Amino acid sequence: MKKKYIYRFNPHTLSYEKVEATWRDRLKRVSSTVLLGIVLGVLFTILAFQFIDSPKERMLKADISQYRRALTALNHNVDRCNKVLADIEERDSAVYRTIFGASPVSENKRRPIPQDYSKLEGRASGRLIIDTKLRVDSLEQRLYAQSVSLDEIFKMAGTKEQRMASMPAIMPIKKNQCKIVSGFGMRYHPILHYRRMHTGIDLTAQLGTPVYATGDGTIQVAGRGAELGGYGIAVVVNHGYGFKTLYGHLSDVTVVPGQRVKRGDMIGKVGRSGLSTGYHLHYEVMQNGAKVNPVYFFFNDLSPEEYDEVLETARLENQCLS
Repeated sequence: MKKKYIYRFNPHTLSYEKVEATWRDRLKRVSSTVLLGIVLGVLFTILAFQFIDSPKERMLKADISQYRRALTALNHNVDRCNKVLADIEERDSAVYRTIFGASPVSENKRRPIPQDYSKLEGRASGRLIIDTKLRVDSLEQRLYAQSVSLDEIFKMAGTKEQRMASMPAIMPIKKNQCKIVSGFGMRYHPILHYRRMHTGIDLTAQLGTPVYATGDGTIQVAGRGAELGGYGIAVVVNHGYGFKTLYGHLSDVTVVPGQRVKRGDMIGKVGRSGLSTGYHLHYEVMQNGAKVNPVYFFFNDLSPEEYDEVLETARLENQCLS
């Protein structure tokens, strides 16, 4: 290849003169070319990283998108499971445990155990992952609590006959020998002269009318005792399975502490001992330590019509006898 030369016009001699390039000129030309190439290369690389994905990046983005779709689908599945579990929990509390007179499962037992999710923060889709994991952990804890509850109910079912016999399910006085005069709730006390919670029901009857145990159990208290307060001569029966009954203001008792009794056994006689006015029986039902309305447990003794009448009478706010 023929070598090229550079010529420059000389105005003094009015002729073209050949320009001899020095090594510095050549170095400058080479340096300029290299520097321009580097600048263009850097700019292209930056643009490529900003707007053009590498095959590996495209694959990672596809994976992330797929994981997000999977997490979204998983959250929909968790929603369906939560609805089904909520229905089971409601049946557990309102039906299964009510049948056996057991308390509902505490909400604290259904709450998830706190965990540290900080390692998941700051990552791509971190918030979605944390929310999903929290919901799954909550579902897992609720399922565990429900499993334990069903195990307890299964054990209760094995002792259903004993539980039903122990439950206070009849009136403490024969229905044709008494009348409900004061129910469960706020009532005016005839001796203390102020309204206070009446934690049982008052049944009027003649002096000496037999009083019966309303369920199988063991006599815990019989007679007078400091723990009985103003109930005078009284009997407390521990039926087990969370149930106790109290029979107050008696004239006499026919049982002793520690004695086993069956439903319908005579345990005392109607009187007016303690803080009371008139001959009557003050009757209480305690379930798992809480005093509850006794009329809800008269289902073995009354017809539906009689039960409705008893409920209506017990609702009337009047003066109690003790």
